[in-house]
Amino acid sequence: MEIAEDNSEVDSEDPEFCSMIDRLRDEIENEEGSLPDAFGELARTTDPEELRRLLTAPGQPLWAREIAAYRLGVAGDPRAFEALVLLLNHRDPERCVTAAHALVRLGDPRTARAAAALATNELRAAYALLPVRLLADLRAPESAPALVTVLERRLAAGDPHWRVGLACVEGLGALGDPLARDVLEAALPHPRLGRAAERSLTLLGDPAV
Repeated sequence: MEIAEDNSEVDSEDPEFCSMIDRLRDEIENEEGSLPDAFGELARTTDPEELRRLLTAPGQPLWAREIAAYRLGVAGDPRAFEALVLLLNHRDPERCVTAAHALVRLGDPRTARAAAALATNELRAAYALLPVRLLADLRAPESAPALVTVLERRLAAGDPHWRVGLACVEGLGALGDPLARDVLEAALPHPRLGRAAERSLTLLGDPAV
């Protein structure tokens, strides 16, 4: 798929790209004191071959890989997939948001499986929020089972990742999968999740119908 050649038009129509560039500019200036010339050049380029080169060339800074992966992802280039999945699992939530945005637009059939694997990896439970939200957005066959699994774990007494649990509750309501009923009912007594679980159960409708 061709990447749009009019970069100014792409930027003006893509607020997520503009937000990413602003964030990266601040990060680089805070760490290095000034922006390298390569940053501006990469922010402007739409050359797919240059963007693909940056994904595989050794020694590239994270910001360069992120810009390249995002550009290629929203253009539908499958070579961005692995880089975007790695960014989706990053400790920086803003970086995860950008990756999720690009993955939805990439439309790669592997995305739901990758997001489910990240969301259900209990060793990375603290970073599961964006994979959970991505699964709800994708509405893939893997989405509801993965969200049920994650929510079941988040219902344990004293679990600190209640925001992840809340995203699961909201996502299951949006998906409307009747298989979520049992876990949503189990979430009703939870002090932080109960109200959202009630709303999601309403979205599932009457089980007798």
